[in-house]
Order: sequence, then structure tokens, then C-alpha cells
Amino acid sequence: MSHSLNEIEAMSKRAARGAGLSWGLAEEAAKGTRWLSAFGFPGTDLLADLLEMNDRIPPIDVSPVSLRAPVWHAPARRMSPLIAGASLSDCAMRLMERGTIAMENICFPLLAVPFMGGAAQRLGHPVAAEWAGARLATDGRQLCVQGDTTVLRARMADQMVFTAPARMTGRREPVLRADVSAESWQRLSTFAHRTFAPATDDSRLRGAGAGLSDND
Repeated sequence: MSHSLNEIEAMSKRAARGAGLSWGLAEEAAKGTRWLSAFGFPGTDLLADLLEMNDRIPPIDVSPVSLRAPVWHAPARRMSPLIAGASLSDCAMRLMERGTIAMENICFPLLAVPFMGGAAQRLGHPVAAEWAGARLATDGRQLCVQGDTTVLRARMADQMVFTAPARMTGRREPVLRADVSAESWQRLSTFAHRTFAPATDDSRLRGAGAGLSDND
């Protein structure tokens, strides 16, 4: 199915919120999913996979223990790319000062890549990420992909290394619509439905066409 990027972002935001993410992180997850979809990646598939993997898990368990450590890791021995990515964007200046930031056992590493764009725009320099033979770089507007593209949909990266400043070669241009699998759309819809308030007697009475009296 073909969906506009606005539709993808809206669905992703509701799904992320339904999975228990804060509104702020749900918004970031939605923007990231839209960004990946614009560059031809299966953003909705990856987001649905992540939400199912971390469903009902406290965010603290999949968050970096310390942002000052040379290598970031999480208590659950797997790190959320959304939380880690948002932290990376916040630590953009630290990345520039150090030159690299490494993360261990990061789930669906491609989902962390959009956050590099925010870091790049803050720094005014491109940021790159490498894992398992793949390298992606972005200045926040364009994306460059090099190396082994078969690992881009990996469920886990043993180590993901971010560097700045980075070189941009082999650029991709974004699009305005993206193909989305019906399966991933349904999986996101399942999470999105959790945000709907359950029906009550009062809400049924207030609903269209509802009521106990007939005034005709």
C-alpha cells in the first residue's frame, strides 16, 4: 500500500504512544519512521518489530546506563534505538568533542539513524554510523548509504559506532510517498488502538445517533 509520509507519521505516533512511550518519544519515533520511509526503508516494519519486542518493558531497562561512558549499554542487555538515538541527539556536542560514541547491543539499529539528522543539524556537520559492515551518513536532509546493505534490517547490532564530522558520499534523495506493507500497518494499528478510551455508558449516550429518548 502507498501512504503519504504524513499518514505514516500519524500512525507511527499513535502506535508508539499505545506501546507506552511518552508523548515526546512517540513523536520522535514517528518522525524517525517517516524519515526512514522517505528514503525507501521499511520504517513501519522496523517500528512494529521494536514495539512488539519491547512491549510492557520499563523504558529504564532499555535505556543507556550512562551517557558519559565510552561505550553505552543498557541494563536489559539490549538498548532501544529510539531512546539511545534521542540521547545521541542531545549529546551532539559531546559526540563532536570525542569524535565517536559507541553503543552495545542496540536493537534495530536503523531506527537510530534518523536521530543522527538532529545531531548533524545541531553541529552543522554530517554524522555517520557504522555497524556490521554498513555505513550511513546524514546531514539531516540527505542520506548516504555504503557497505553491506543486507545488515540494515538487523534485529540487533553488537556494536554501533557514531562519528562526527563525517563525509557524505553516495547520496539518496527523499520521496513524498512510501510503500508500506499491509501487515506492518495492521501491527501498528493494534498498538494505536490502545490509545482509544474504552466505551462507557455516558460516552455511548453522547455518541452519534445514541440516546434513550425519541423526540420525533
